[in-house]
Formats: sequence, C-alpha cells, structure tokens
Amino acid sequence: MKIILAILIFSFIIIFHELGHFLFAKKCGVKVNEFTLGLGPTLISWGKGETKYCLKLLPFGGSCVMEGEDEESDSDRAFNKKSLWERFQIVFAGPLFNFILAYILSVVYIAALGVNDATISDVMEGYAAEEAGMEAGDTIISINGYNVHFYNEISIYTFLHPNAESYDIVYLRDGEKYETELVPTYSEETGRKMIGIIKNAEYKKVSPIGVLKYAAYEIKYQIYVTLSSLKMLFTGQISVNEVSGPVGVVTTISDVYDQSISSGLFYVFINLLSIAILLTANLGVMNLLPFPALDGGRILLFIIEGIRGKKMKPEIENGINLVGFALLMVLMVVVMYNDILKLM
Repeated sequence: MKIILAILIFSFIIIFHELGHFLFAKKCGVKVNEFTLGLGPTLISWGKGETKYCLKLLPFGGSCVMEGEDEESDSDRAFNKKSLWERFQIVFAGPLFNFILAYILSVVYIAALGVNDATISDVMEGYAAEEAGMEAGDTIISINGYNVHFYNEISIYTFLHPNAESYDIVYLRDGEKYETELVPTYSEETGRKMIGIIKNAEYKKVSPIGVLKYAAYEIKYQIYVTLSSLKMLFTGQISVNEVSGPVGVVTTISDVYDQSISSGLFYVFINLLSIAILLTANLGVMNLLPFPALDGGRILLFIIEGIRGKKMKPEIENGINLVGFALLMVLMVVVMYNDILKLM
C-alpha cells in the first residue's frame, strides 16, 4: 500500500507538470502528438483526437511531445512555428503548474493543521537567547534579514548557515519590535551550534484569509530551501551522494508512512501532503534551472533568441538539448545507484 501511495504521489506531481505544457500547447494552437506518464516501454496507449496517451513501465518521468518541438515541421500547428512569446508560455507552464499545485496543497495543509508560527516557548539556560533577554512568548520575525513566518524557517536558516558567527534577530514582544544579536554556542550534546531557543509545538488555526496568506509563505519557504540546497551542492557543502532521486523519494515516502500510521490516518495524510508540497515546489525550481534539456535551459535559449532577434539553428539547439539530456541521464543513473546502495 505504501509503495503504491508513493508512486501515485510522485506520478501525480509529474503529470500535473506535463499538464501545464499540454494545456498551454492547446491554448497556443500547437498539436500535441503524445502525452505520456512514465519512462521505458509502453504498457498501455490509447488515442483521443490527435493525441496519443501512453502509460509506460517506469512511473518516473513523463512527457508532452509536441509537433515540431525537437524536429523540423512544416505544419502551421508546429511548436517551432509559433511566436517566441507563445513558445515561452508553453515551456514555462510546466514549472508554473508545479508552483500552482504546491500552493493548492499548502492551502489544504494549513487549513487542516494550522500554523506553527515563530513564537518561542522558552529559552535555554546559558545560551545566547537567554543572555540577550529573550523570553517565552517572543515571536521572531526575521533572522539576518530573512523574514520568518514559521518556526521551521528558523531551524532551516540556522542549518543552512552553520558557520555564521552571529544572527541578527528581530522579534516581537507585546506588539513592539526588538532587535538583538545572538552568537551561537557549540553544544556537545547535539554536535552543532545553538542559539538557545525552544520551539513552540502548538499549531494555531488561522482565518481563511490567513490560510491563503500562509500558503504563499509556505511556497516561499520551499523555494528558499531548494535554492539554498542547490547552492550547498555546487559549493561542495553537500555531495551528490546525499542527493535523492526517484527511488530515494519513494523510500522516504514509504518511511514517512510507516512512522505516521501508528498516529492515525490524519497524520499519514498530513505528512504525505507535506512531502508532496516539497516535491512539487522542488520540481518547479529544478526545472527552471538554465540547464540544457530542462525547461529553464529552453527558456535561456528563448532569451538569447530575443536578444539576437532571430532563432538559433535547429541543429544547434537540438544538439545542445541532446547533450543536456545525456548528462541528465548520467546524473539520474548515479543518483539512482546511490539510492539503491542506501537501501542495502
């Protein structure tokens, strides 16, 4: 059951991404030849109108194959015959739909659970927060200029900036703003630097307007985490071996299911929903990276085309995308290999 749930979540996120491409292709009058979920050999296919729909063996990935997308076509409805603005809309629609899905799921998540805001429940003796005079009930609103709306944002910010010498904290007390500088102290018990604040575990229900507002904050948070993680990867702070691919994601979802089921179906739903928000926001950001074969790589070529005032030669563009796709496949194999090793 848990494996099926994991595959369904992963597949739904991918199909929603491809649906963005599909709907905007139809909107711009582009012929969609094939709409596919999965990779590898085709298990089932059926036709409706001009589009062939396929379900493939491996439920990781998907595609929206458009006329004239990767080859020359004389059809008036070919992707390559459309204006720069129309092609941009079609390509950008995939990541856009990921962010739309992340927002919808965030609304459901916050409406069901509430908000764990950045109000602290207490301070730890001997640490910077106590020395600075912070107290239980203080609400942190920014850390080093980064605006905070959830307690998790404090945790992730300090985790992503472990070498910071100090943190400039702005917090609210009785409706008034205060500012202080906290110098973290290394804790032998936890093996990391700490500023000495204790999390408030309470989730507060918010108004319908508040739900919509905090859902937007949730998307901002997820994008920030993804971009910061990528920065750590490129600067060598984390290695490729720590990156998870489809196998790792399915394993994580299965583990979360196992850990949540004893607490009841509501917590299974909430925790899987949280992972789905992370995954779809992550997919949206990753696809916007300016790397060949990704949507961001195509958008970069569109920008170059707009600056030059003319299209790049199809054979050059296709060659760039082919090399990018090959590199992505190599990376996917490496990541999948590492995922399998972690299971052994």
